[in-house]
Amino acid sequence: MFQTLPGFREFYPEDCAIRNYLFATWRASAQSFAFQEFDGPLLEPLELITAKSGDEIVGQLFNFEDKGGRGVTLRPELTPTLARLVGAKAGSIKRPVKWFGIAENFRYEKPQKGRLRSHYQFNADLLGETSPAADAEIIGLLIGTLCAFGLTREQFVLRLSDRDLWLLLLEQQGLTGDTALTALNIIDKMERETPEAMLKAFSERGVPGGETVLEQATALVACDSLEAVEAFFAGKGESAVAERVTARLAQWRELLGHLDAMGLADFIRVDLSIVRGLAYYTGFVFEAFQTVGKGRALAGGGRYDHLVEKLGYQSMPAVGFGMGDVTLRDLLEDCKLLPDPKPELDAYVVIGGEAERVVALRDVARFRAQGIKVDYGLKQQGFGKQFKTAGASGARFALIYGQEEVAAGKLKLRDMSSGEEELVDAEGALARLSA
Repeated sequence: MFQTLPGFREFYPEDCAIRNYLFATWRASAQSFAFQEFDGPLLEPLELITAKSGDEIVGQLFNFEDKGGRGVTLRPELTPTLARLVGAKAGSIKRPVKWFGIAENFRYEKPQKGRLRSHYQFNADLLGETSPAADAEIIGLLIGTLCAFGLTREQFVLRLSDRDLWLLLLEQQGLTGDTALTALNIIDKMERETPEAMLKAFSERGVPGGETVLEQATALVACDSLEAVEAFFAGKGESAVAERVTARLAQWRELLGHLDAMGLADFIRVDLSIVRGLAYYTGFVFEAFQTVGKGRALAGGGRYDHLVEKLGYQSMPAVGFGMGDVTLRDLLEDCKLLPDPKPELDAYVVIGGEAERVVALRDVARFRAQGIKVDYGLKQQGFGKQFKTAGASGARFALIYGQEEVAAGKLKLRDMSSGEEELVDAEGALARLSA
């Protein structure tokens, strides 16, 4: 007897139907925003992943040496593949690039609620545009996608933050370069760590002035509106830094103005506690959080203007997000927003006898060729059992091929919801099934 490997899933037909529903909704949402779908290989060079995320990620990967002696890994995410594909055609590709992908990703980590070793993720990215309008478009797609599942502002919120403001604050404290990025990685854990643990981390990782940094970070995190952020920075720092803060706040107003015009202001919460510790983020960052149930993150992303260039290609500003299927499905299930996983069936064919079966199968083949979803019993049974199966199938119609109907060149079409019946020929049945 074999068992599924830890952290992996199998999809029986009912689960596969739910997965396909998630994929279809993701795809329809992205296409409504004029994003184009792309895909890439499941196996990528290990160096591509470490170039983006650093060598420390190797412990979380399914990596190995292939028979050609190359270091490779199952992809942990789609973003490096996207950057490679866009970078390869950066000189000729039409901008802005609006791409989305739905991919299975793999991470070798301890399985837990909401995090498995294999999961599907919806990625959407907009490259080639630095304007806050691009950030608004990506955020609009994220919110629109969650709403397409039936979720409302009572069930999730988008927490919006800014790496640039954090770096400006740290610069005011004399922290720049790698030291500032180290401090951001520690600040990213503020919601989960005690002040004592934060100060210890600052000290151990060489961040000077830990007490002042923690004090200022705590004050900035407490700002829950753009006005509060403006008041926090008022009068702080050298004139050069202050000018950059002013310019950045103007971009905040532009972004929030776009989101307000799109009717999304009620979904947005200014929340500077969102830092997103990955070093490649460069500007606005955001996470969608459920406000019911476990309060877990549903999606996250931000601007990453230097990644394509970092991988060796020409400069290409970018912003995007990723949304996993595991946490999303859990929330939709809790909120009773998942569809019935029964297969969608247009018609179930009830056949009187073997002579009638010849006519019925000819029509079934014709209907299926027109995209009509039709099923029937593979072995002959009485009418009673066939009608019982038709009722359980969820079909919209039953197509009844009795001896009298077939002799007259007809069939009986029964509406399974109302029980009404009518005598039609194959053309009439096809017209009803296609409606």
